[in-house]
Amino acid sequence: MYISLAGFRGPDQSPADGVDAAESALSEEPVTPGSDTGPSDPAIRRKVAFRVAPTVVALGMVSLLTDVSSESVAAVLPLYVTGALGLSMVAYGFLEGLHQGVSAVVRIAAGYAADRTDKPKAIAVTGYGLSMLTRVGLLFVQGFAGIAVLVGIDRVGKGIRTAPRDAMIQEVSQPEHLARSFGVHRMLDTIGATIGPLLAFVVLLLVPEGYRVVFAVSLAAALIGVAALILFVPNVRFRRTTTTRITTPAAPVPAAAENSPVVRPRTLPSRAPRRPRWRTLDGPLKRLLVAAGALGLLTVGDGFIYLAIMSHGHLDPLWFPLLFVGTNAVFLLLAIPVGRIADRTSRAAVLIGGHLFLAGAYLAAAMGGSWIALGLALLMLGIFYAATDGVLAALAGQLSPEGRTATGIGAAQTVVAVTRLVASTAFGALWVLFGAVPTMAGAAVVLVLVLPLAWWLVVRK
Repeated sequence: MYISLAGFRGPDQSPADGVDAAESALSEEPVTPGSDTGPSDPAIRRKVAFRVAPTVVALGMVSLLTDVSSESVAAVLPLYVTGALGLSMVAYGFLEGLHQGVSAVVRIAAGYAADRTDKPKAIAVTGYGLSMLTRVGLLFVQGFAGIAVLVGIDRVGKGIRTAPRDAMIQEVSQPEHLARSFGVHRMLDTIGATIGPLLAFVVLLLVPEGYRVVFAVSLAAALIGVAALILFVPNVRFRRTTTTRITTPAAPVPAAAENSPVVRPRTLPSRAPRRPRWRTLDGPLKRLLVAAGALGLLTVGDGFIYLAIMSHGHLDPLWFPLLFVGTNAVFLLLAIPVGRIADRTSRAAVLIGGHLFLAGAYLAAAMGGSWIALGLALLMLGIFYAATDGVLAALAGQLSPEGRTATGIGAAQTVVAVTRLVASTAFGALWVLFGAVPTMAGAAVVLVLVLPLAWWLVVRK
């Protein structure tokens, strides 16, 4: 893999000396609307050297620190809720649903606000700051109601920050390597998601049931993350056509008019992005949203998969946080390579095909009585995230209408968040009724049956 920062120009950087920005833009092959692979000629995509924008790296470091914070909490939350607080699987299912889906309340609105105001960084700071404040609450709040409120507020913060952040990544990245740039960000993000559970494991190893110590460490990481965002991430502005020239073919100038004042071409100001409505979305983006929703209804939180593995009784609860580490380690290793494959082949095909690995993770967790099954579950879950997380954002942004990149990304993330909220809540009830193994196996079978429909919606030409 070759990653170079030298010579890269994003919209937040000045053009290099002696290079005309408009002339450079005209030399690039445009992205075809509705395409999921960037420039039409694969040879062009291969010839363009991959250079990661400094803004992508800066945002990745912010996400790394934030994920150290959030994932250290997520790694102990299932045990804290079902063990220390003694709540049922239905209660945990509700909390997991909040964790997965409540951010949907604000995702599209945050994306639209970023497009409308052209200030995505300010909106992202609001989201990261809101999540940081919930870490303070975890130090003092006890009981199901208080935790539910804090989880909800934290996820609202995530919903506010995600679409503007991903739109900034899209704005400064090379179109030929869009999914790969998202892969770089997700790699850094996942380093934090790996460190967080490791920290939680070490804390619980040194301080049995030291959940509040974990929450204090989480708060410190969140504070550093917000400071890094404010200090080191530039104010990215979206590239838009600000004026539209209306010209007519050149005509002979009458002699009498030679000394007349110069008449400038009439210009029309660009229009602000319209409010997001279903009928204003392009056909390919609509099909992506439908497919993402159908698959989201069959995607449950990682905590359920890990609790299903634990239900077989072969693993001490002390090791529970390390299950998150295993999945994140696979995601970390594969985020960039899978993004590269998506850029060179079809982002839509990689997105849909990645859900096969999610079905495999369900089946492995249902078997879960051996180390082989445990390893397979973590491996396939990590591959699933590498093939879907950044790829979905890249594909949604590319299929979005001009001037509404953040809105399109927010719409896709909203659909996924809402459907995963429903999926997690329903899964908790099914777990109580039928048990872990039948519920996991049934989810895997139904997911495989839905994949052909999703393929037909998104991958077909």
